Amino acid sequence: METSMADAPTPIEIQSDDEVEVTSKKSKNAKLFKFTVSNKRQRRLTSPVWDQFEIQKEPDIHGNLICKCKKCAKSYIAESKNGTGNLIRHLKSCKGKSLRDIGQFILQSKTSSLGTRLPKFNCDEFRQLVSIAIAKHNLPFQLVEYEAIRNCFTYLNPDVKFFARNTIKSDIIKMYTREKDRLVDLLKETCGRVSLTSDCWTSITTDGYISLTAHFINKNWQLQKRVLNFSFLPPPHTGAAMSVKVITLLKEWGIENRVFSLTLDNASSNDSMVDYLKPDLNLLGNGEYFHVRCCAYILNLIVQEGLKELDEAVLKVRESVKYSKGSQLRKQRFFSSVKHVNLDFSRGLRQDVPTRWNSTYHMLDSALYYRRAFNNLAKTDLNYLHCPTESEWDKIDKICRFLKVFHDVTCVFSGTKFPTANLYFTHVLRVRLLLKDEMGSRDGFMKNMASKMFVKFDKYWSTFSTIMGIAIIFDPRYKFNVIDWAYKKIFGDSYDIELEIFKHKLFELYDEYKSIENECIPSSINSLHASTSTDASSDGFMMDYDCYSSSAFSSAGKSELELYLEEPILPRNADVDVLGYWKTHCVRYPILGQMVRDILAIPISTVASESTFSIGGRILDPYRSSLKPSTVEALVCLRDWAFEQGSMQPDIEEFCGQIANMKVGDESDDAQDDSGCVTSSTKE
Repeated sequence: METSMADAPTPIEIQSDDEVEVTSKKSKNAKLFKFTVSNKRQRRLTSPVWDQFEIQKEPDIHGNLICKCKKCAKSYIAESKNGTGNLIRHLKSCKGKSLRDIGQFILQSKTSSLGTRLPKFNCDEFRQLVSIAIAKHNLPFQLVEYEAIRNCFTYLNPDVKFFARNTIKSDIIKMYTREKDRLVDLLKETCGRVSLTSDCWTSITTDGYISLTAHFINKNWQLQKRVLNFSFLPPPHTGAAMSVKVITLLKEWGIENRVFSLTLDNASSNDSMVDYLKPDLNLLGNGEYFHVRCCAYILNLIVQEGLKELDEAVLKVRESVKYSKGSQLRKQRFFSSVKHVNLDFSRGLRQDVPTRWNSTYHMLDSALYYRRAFNNLAKTDLNYLHCPTESEWDKIDKICRFLKVFHDVTCVFSGTKFPTANLYFTHVLRVRLLLKDEMGSRDGFMKNMASKMFVKFDKYWSTFSTIMGIAIIFDPRYKFNVIDWAYKKIFGDSYDIELEIFKHKLFELYDEYKSIENECIPSSINSLHASTSTDASSDGFMMDYDCYSSSAFSSAGKSELELYLEEPILPRNADVDVLGYWKTHCVRYPILGQMVRDILAIPISTVASESTFSIGGRILDPYRSSLKPSTVEALVCLRDWAFEQGSMQPDIEEFCGQIANMKVGDESDDAQDDSGCVTSSTKE
């Protein structure tokens, strides 16, 4: 039985030995309780526990007022001096009550305070909660008109007022407008520049959309990601048309003069768009650092190039997995083999999809775990003919460890809750050295695969990104040492020439920041000062000394960059939060801090923006495709702004699956249709 505190009996006054009726005016299940009492002080029966007990009209032999449980008829003393604790304890263990009754009572008790009544049902608040649920979980507007859903609403509260889909749509648009205003204010108060990622999408109705996502570090030195737009893109989808659209969107947000970089995939229309955008934006370094290619997609192209021709051992594993999953009898035989060799069958076998290299890696990894089980199955099942030999298992192990490097690097590049720009240099170098090493392998298959992959690697990463090299310098565990060490490995005897070029660009960019009058530098210091000085146990009062110390160093003729590079590096294995480090050091190095803030916000993968649209077909499915473009944009953006900030890290495996789902050979204009917009078969 569902009741509320509002249904509790009304207060009564007992002044004589009268027969009294206690009535619940609002409850549908109200009953009349008649009882005889002696002269007692005034009592108020307002606790929700009284909805579950019935007051008896006759006292017990000692003259005490008695109540009985409505479910099990057990009696208790109902005198005010005894309180309701014993009644509450009984309800929690009453054998006659259902779990639902107990849960309702506990919820009722927790939300009540000293006999206060539950708040009255608010139709407006209820409608707002429904609107939030629809926006957050990508539910159709029509949900509120489903008969079964309305029956649920009526069951929860018979007085509920139904509302139509257009009402919900209107509420969501208002929420979107309100959150957009908040984001505009957030961008205004954020120091420094904004880096962007962009992608094109196509609905099943062939309508084009362009997404624009902003990445920046806020005044508290926290990495932020916000979807700015998921906007309708009318044809033609050329580079020129896309650049006009992007400029228009940036002006709406008021950040057209604060852009640092734009990360894109390898579609040729994107290259053209970048060329059109550069003259219209106020870019640093003459736009040299503006265009960033998606590292995750480049890695995907490299791996797929090597897996175009698979080794016989890999084919045997693929056939072995297919065989083991071919029928219930085969599954049972395989499980018996797993049990026989004492392995955990709950881990399971992974079957690969030929066009997704990460699924091939997972297949090999799972098969290696069940290596002894497959060997046992070959002995007990004469129909199983694809078991790899011991030497082939060893080769599979080597291939799996080889692919694991690319898988791990892809996961790192796809991070969304931490800076990735400072991770580019060492991981790309790791891939390069791995390919070089395998190119000298005695194994013909590994040597051939690595050689093909290195050709693709050299196409995109023959020269390391300068801006990403600068990013790793701002990691206090590496600084300039890692550049010096890496260039020796990459360029050999000519490394000193390349190193001087890099150093020249580093100091040139620093000088550009130094020459800019940036009002955010002192304001960021004041913000940090305010946040630290409130803590009496901190060193906030020494902030003035830090500023004085910084000025003294500058007057000595050394720049902030030189001073930073001269400081000892931290241990490489130290657990360092790079943003946290610069949050505390930006006072001493204000110009350098502003430079760091902009560079560490650069995303090296578009996966960070695609994660918002990882529901893929659910955004551009038949239902979403039937909505107006403005409504689609409101739903996508609102979901990111209001519901995804501060949530758990999205599933990187899912993102990597999106990257690896590119068809073999997809790159440049192969990854787009004639219009230059990515097709739904690729994105959906």
